[in-house]
Order: sequence, then structure tokens, then C-alpha cells
Amino acid sequence: MTTTHAIRFDQHGGPEVLQWREQELADPGPGQVLLRQEAIGLNFIDVYHRTGLYPQPLPGSLGGEAAGVIEAVGPGVEGFAVGDRVGYCTGAPGAYAQRRVVPVAPLIKLPDDIAFEVAAASLLKGLTAYYLLHRTRALKAGDVALFHAAAGGVGLIAGQMARSLGATLIGTAGSAAKCALALENGYAHAIDYVQDDFVTRVKDLTAGRGVPVVYDSIGRDTWERSLACLQPFGLMVSFGNASGAVPPIKLTDLAAAGSLYVTRPTLGTHMADPVVKQQMADALFALIRSGQVKIHINQRYPLAEAAQAHRDLEARKTIGSTVLLP
Repeated sequence: MTTTHAIRFDQHGGPEVLQWREQELADPGPGQVLLRQEAIGLNFIDVYHRTGLYPQPLPGSLGGEAAGVIEAVGPGVEGFAVGDRVGYCTGAPGAYAQRRVVPVAPLIKLPDDIAFEVAAASLLKGLTAYYLLHRTRALKAGDVALFHAAAGGVGLIAGQMARSLGATLIGTAGSAAKCALALENGYAHAIDYVQDDFVTRVKDLTAGRGVPVVYDSIGRDTWERSLACLQPFGLMVSFGNASGAVPPIKLTDLAAAGSLYVTRPTLGTHMADPVVKQQMADALFALIRSGQVKIHINQRYPLAEAAQAHRDLEARKTIGSTVLLP
């Protein structure tokens, strides 16, 4: 048995439900490892789990992204050994912990030149940006797209990734400072949605045509206006619900707007094949190593102060990536 501390909650609700508790861990079983976590990623999906938008059994735990060192391996584990540096960004919640027992299936091997904080800040966000721009709607040189939350963790990586592809991204953000940050990170245009109507600005920037694809993690507040930004046969990529769940879709609205397409992809689906998972991670590490993608870790919180990190995240006070440190 191993003693550790972790964030737990007994009921869904606001950040105040999060509690710092001591807990006992059993030894790793077949196909499992004991991981000492060095850095943990903060992501909006953690809020969905805490509030119950994405329900899970109670008492609950949070977090799907972390990086650390394997301290023990269970029976039958192959390909991983004590001392290996690994990270993960899929699987059951529970990353908000100093140590945890995890199955090897979601683990990704980390190169020695990728720091733990960088891995914890980039695996979920970077691989999300990768599957959006490379696999869901593969952008190429000359393509134009709209990307909401351009100054967020996924958004800043997506902007740099699009620039490396030669594609043009139009971003939206909630302040002049965030728009400036987006422009510094690969966006060709940045729209302050507090000051400007982004539909009008997108149409102005595209000579009235609109864009062939919108990447939207905001959800309810931007849904209808995002559809209005699409040109005929355009693709709406909904990959988050930061403002709340998307309202029910009427297929006739998609027809009337120009035979539009809608998809709701997930990272887990794209990484279900372990070979593809490591290939995607290696491609992300190569972009980081080359300097084409820089990971902006702008907030660090002690893990025990996860509630404050959630408050700041929901208030949209955070910029770029945030890590929790055990």
C-alpha cells in the first residue's frame, strides 16, 4: 500500500466541493503501473466532471492529464519499466493526485527533452489541436478557418500549428490583450468578441464568403453564430461546451444554411489505436522540439489549491496552459 494525497469531491457543484484528502493506494495490478506525478494539466473538461455536466459516480475524482515517473509495475506489464518518464491525457479521471495507479493503455512515452510540465500542459491540448487540424478537417497551405478561444491552451497551440501548415486562422478571444496574444501565436486575424460581432468580421475578412470550417469549443453561446460563419458545404467542428451544452440541432437548419456538416469528435476516438496515439504524440513533440509550437504555461497552482484554479479557469482569467503541481 502507498499513501498519497488527492483532490476528491462527494457531490457535484462549484469549486468549493473539491477537497484535499489522504488516501491509500493498492499495489498495481495486472497491466497497471504506479505513477509518481510531477505535473498535472488543468482542462475545462475537469469542470464538466465537477459540475456533473459529464456525470460520473460519486465520490468522484478529477483530471485526465498528467506526467511523471513509473515507480512500480504490475504483473504482465510490457513495454514500460520502473523509471520510465510517461504522460497520459485519456482514460478515467483521477489525475489530481500525487500518485496514482493507472493502466498502461493510455500511457505515452516522453522523450528526455520534453519536461514534465510541458508534457502535462500540452498532451491533451496539443493532441486535441493535432487531431482537429490534421485529422478532423486536415488543413493545408492556403486554407482559412475560424477558431474560437484563440488565447486558450488549445487555441494557442492550434494557431502555431496552423502557421506551420501555411493555413490562415481567424481567432476569437475575449479581450484586446488575448487577441494580441493570439496574433503572436500564429493567427492571421483576431476578433475581440466583446467589442465586435464576429460573424460580421468573419464575413468582412472573407469577402462575404465565410469560412469552410469552424472549430468551436465554446458551445451554447457561439453555436448559431458559428454556423452563420460557414460557407456552403462548410464543416462545424464542435469539440467543447465552455459556455454550456449546444442546443438541439435541427437538420433542416443545416440544409437552409447551405448543406452544412457538423461533427462532434473526441480525442479518445482518435487515440484508440496505440500506434496512432504514439505517432500523434511524436508529431507533437517534434513540433515542440523544433520551436514551431511553444507551450505557454502561464499559471501554476499547488494541487491542493485546485479549487482556486477552477475559479480562475471558469472566470476566463487564465491564458494559455495551466498546471497543478503535487
